[in-house]
Amino acid sequence: ALYVINVERNGRIIYTWKGNRRNTHIGLYDLQTKQNEHLYMFERDLRIISCSINNERTLLAVSFRQYIEEERVSRLLHSVSKYLTLLIEIHPVNNVRVLKAVDSCVQVQFLYPVESRNASTESHLLLVSEDKYIEQVDIHVVAEEHKVVIQNSGQLPRTRVADDVIWAQWDMMEQRLFYIVPKESKNTLKCVQFYPDENFNTILESHLDISVNDTQLKLVNFGYDYCEDQDVASKSLNLQIFTSKAGGLCVCYSLASAIPDEIMYSIYFLHKGYNKTFTVSLERTESHQLKEVAFMNLDYYVAAYLPGQFLHLLNIQHPDLLCYSLFLTGEDARIDMLPNCSIRSPLTSTVLDCCVGSVYAVSISDSALLQFLQNSKQDNERLAALHCALLCFRLTEDLEMQIIWWISENLSTCHSFDPIQEFIIASVYCRMCAETQNLDKLLPYTSLLDWIGIIPGVTCSTDIISLPVLEFQNSKGFWEKLSSNLESVKYAEPHLHYHSNVLRREWRSILIDLLLCSFGDFCLFTNQREERRTTAYLRNIFENAQKVLSHLDTWDSEERLVPLFQEEDYQQQLLMGLMVAQLKDHLMRHLQYVGKKKIDQIVLDYVANLLNLVHRIMKEVWRRYELHSCIFCFDERGSAGEFMVFHIMSRILEAANGMCMPLPPGFHSLHLGLGVRCLPLHTLLHYIDTGVLHLTETCVRKLLKDLDDTEKNEKLKFSIVMRLPEALGQEVRQFWNHPVNANFIARKYVKFLLEKMGSRQCSRPVPERLSVPVEFLPLNYLTNMLAEIENQGVHPYDKQDHVNVRFVEETALKHTMTLLGFKYS
Repeated sequence: ALYVINVERNGRIIYTWKGNRRNTHIGLYDLQTKQNEHLYMFERDLRIISCSINNERTLLAVSFRQYIEEERVSRLLHSVSKYLTLLIEIHPVNNVRVLKAVDSCVQVQFLYPVESRNASTESHLLLVSEDKYIEQVDIHVVAEEHKVVIQNSGQLPRTRVADDVIWAQWDMMEQRLFYIVPKESKNTLKCVQFYPDENFNTILESHLDISVNDTQLKLVNFGYDYCEDQDVASKSLNLQIFTSKAGGLCVCYSLASAIPDEIMYSIYFLHKGYNKTFTVSLERTESHQLKEVAFMNLDYYVAAYLPGQFLHLLNIQHPDLLCYSLFLTGEDARIDMLPNCSIRSPLTSTVLDCCVGSVYAVSISDSALLQFLQNSKQDNERLAALHCALLCFRLTEDLEMQIIWWISENLSTCHSFDPIQEFIIASVYCRMCAETQNLDKLLPYTSLLDWIGIIPGVTCSTDIISLPVLEFQNSKGFWEKLSSNLESVKYAEPHLHYHSNVLRREWRSILIDLLLCSFGDFCLFTNQREERRTTAYLRNIFENAQKVLSHLDTWDSEERLVPLFQEEDYQQQLLMGLMVAQLKDHLMRHLQYVGKKKIDQIVLDYVANLLNLVHRIMKEVWRRYELHSCIFCFDERGSAGEFMVFHIMSRILEAANGMCMPLPPGFHSLHLGLGVRCLPLHTLLHYIDTGVLHLTETCVRKLLKDLDDTEKNEKLKFSIVMRLPEALGQEVRQFWNHPVNANFIARKYVKFLLEKMGSRQCSRPVPERLSVPVEFLPLNYLTNMLAEIENQGVHPYDKQDHVNVRFVEETALKHTMTLLGFKYS
């Protein structure tokens, strides 16, 4: 049988097996090339404790136990050390040098300071002794006659790295050594970083309030002794440290519980300044079952796993709300081929089953996660699964389609969150934050401010812990990101995230000012300087919106299935431009080092992504319910599919209003068109009055022009015309050639002229312009007075040439004749 005994930085796996003659073989498997290589063979049956190969594959370090059960008698007769550590030249196989011959166990690990280094004359080896110290051995090699040999003739130079170590973990990917030493009342976690220039230094120190058994050294990722007594392994310290690309640092620790049917474990989120302790009540237990939680690093998540019981995925970047932690039980918590608890996670998304000595790649199944999302009945499960899907998977069109379909089916089943809001905010967050450092601390990632729900069978307590102390200069990568995370904690990170409160106030203020003004006029101010400043401000806002729409056009070259982005919507453009301006100001305060040009691009991408996601949702529901362009034909009622799309659009509008988020131009016209086709008149008018439906020029104009003047349609048209805002009414009423509408326009015209005239007197003009001789003196007087006011230059309806005194006169005559029951010719 093959047993994995170590995993190196470059992904090469060292394994051992027994030959036919009980020889002990050591091999190497390269994950990249998928090839095996035989490294060395011992002509004895050995119990190998630890093994490591240098980056050049010229030296092999091996630590093993010198004897097996049947050799005990031989050992009694000879004074032989219990453990032996060798350094072997294997290019080709040549000399063997003894590094340690002691009665205490020694683990070995070569350093890989530069992953891509080809040929080097130096190698560095860590020796970790069971006597609680760690040292570095420097090995110089030379090439002689097509072979590589160790240059040092005497003792190899050694440097002490750490003393009094009671726990240590090796991070082979980043070449970091984490270890714990007892210090005063608390244990202290330290980290040593090894650099490409062969130097190393202590870079982190943090106090941990954990109980560590100081009588036995516990090692993680220094290889695994598969022959170790499992009872001893289960009683030793179960602690692992995981890091993430975004600067997350987690200490996972399994605690002892006095209650038989209870498991306790704690996650120290050092980059957040607190730890969470979870207590899980087990549904079923067996006396022979090991109760040791296994921890796994799944990149964005830390997993706590107890086979047959539960799988707990904790979000590393946002662990504050429990609803982002996915707690699975039963069949959902099963991991294929991992029935044991003795698990290590040497690499991200990789686990080593210590019982059988095999390495497995572990990933979250997108199909299983979607099935769990669809079958979940609790809001915390739905929310966690939704965020997990958006965070872990590159959203293909098919996966995104399935999520959108699930959202459309569960709009009314999610009680504590809005699935549309969470989908839009989390999707844009995941897309944007991968591009720019620290952007994840400035953009919103959820619509929820808190979570008061519970996870059945799980209790959680949160404790504030002291932040770790970092000591480094000009360090990039993980340490720089961790330092940035710690600074955010010091300055109350939640307050750094962009919020729409200021945007909402500013938008409402400007809408009030522009309520009765057209886009060309903006707003009238008595102070000329203030007017110029405000006009320039608004022009800049609308220029921002045009940049967003132009930016969006470059993304989507395909013909749009849904009739959006096909008209002007000045209110939505105003909101777009305001969001661009305010988000730009927010980022400029915290990302000065990025540069204005880069921030401009980030902001345009962000707002365009918001609009694009709304369009993406619309496109999927449009396809699902097989709609087409007939929604702008008002001569027939809407189908069941149209009604479903109308309902979904109403929820999109509600979600957008809650986030103060702009909608694609044309959204309100499309929504109103579906409402006219699908809703009874009284419901339609109620939706208009309550602001669910917005009257737009595009839709109202088409409705007035296309529908004939039957009694039912007249009632619909008149009800809508009466609800039009003043500015919009002036634009679209001319498209309805109906006596009632003409009467309404004439009344408005007369009212405006009389209000403008006020108490002024006017001379009586000669009524030569009147088209029809009228003997009705009150009408004659009124028309003469209106004609005089027109002559003074007061024309409220300059853009509508047919609105003048003649129009008023003719409308009055028609209305009077109709009331008297006579025909007007």
